[in-house]
Amino acid sequence: MTILIEHPADLESNFGEKNVHAENNNNELVLDGGFPLPKSVSQNGFSAPETNAFGHSFRDYDAESERQKGVEEFYRLQHTHQTYHFVKKMREEYGKLEKGEMGIWECCELLNEVVDESDPDLDEPQIEHLLQSAEAIRKDYPNEDWLHLTALIHDLGKILLLPQFGELPQWAVVGDTFPLGCAFDEANVHHKYFKNNPDYNNPAYNTKNGVYTDGCGLDNVAMSWGHDDYMYLVAKENGTTLPPAALFVIRYHSFYPLHKEGAYTHLMNKEDVENLKWVKIFNKYDLYSKSKVRVDVEKVKPYYQSLIAKYFPAKLRW
Repeated sequence: MTILIEHPADLESNFGEKNVHAENNNNELVLDGGFPLPKSVSQNGFSAPETNAFGHSFRDYDAESERQKGVEEFYRLQHTHQTYHFVKKMREEYGKLEKGEMGIWECCELLNEVVDESDPDLDEPQIEHLLQSAEAIRKDYPNEDWLHLTALIHDLGKILLLPQFGELPQWAVVGDTFPLGCAFDEANVHHKYFKNNPDYNNPAYNTKNGVYTDGCGLDNVAMSWGHDDYMYLVAKENGTTLPPAALFVIRYHSFYPLHKEGAYTHLMNKEDVENLKWVKIFNKYDLYSKSKVRVDVEKVKPYYQSLIAKYFPAKLRW
């Protein structure tokens, strides 16, 4: 199966006004912000597998297997313990970026020690997934180097699982993300476990808007704490020159209730609508590149190191 990029108009039908215009001099569509969006993936582009590394459909949370039992237990813990107060506390603590200093590639190599227990599709070390998704995007978007690098670094926040970065429990680092401070939408996977969350019966937080207003913008919404928000803070506070779309992808790539199910759209502003198009594009490579096929790290390393030097300082605060 070959992944085809949706025509932007299809994306807009669910998420607001049309913000795409055709270039007169070439065959591409261009999103606002100047990033070219090919009409379709080429014949030689990334080809996605039909099943994940375990032989099941991707993101199948009901398949009977030992792996799935562990995934469900993960979501029971996550939905129970991720509260509005917890998220505010973690953002304040980790926003100080006092855990250490290192470069991006050094951080990538640290992920050899990490396996994501929430992922029903893969149990390989995370650096394998980073390179798989980056190389898949590189095939179909050869001129968008910012997107290649975004794929490489999107999961680096999972270092929060390691002792030197706090050794947080898996439920506070990985898994699908969702807003706190408002009602838990039923689009969230394993929604039933939210009934154990202290916020579930709190009248300040259990209405559709909760502490927010329609169109307030996702930047003003407290998302469940984890690797997404942490890496976003690291990149932003260290002065990356990656475009806003890249930061949006990093911060919301695990927000499946929004970009997969269309939940929580009432909280989005116009900028969110525009950037969401890139999350939808990125998500296909993030999800379907998960396989047992190995990437030759030493072969591709020089290319990604050149991108890191282009968009990041040599050392970052973490």
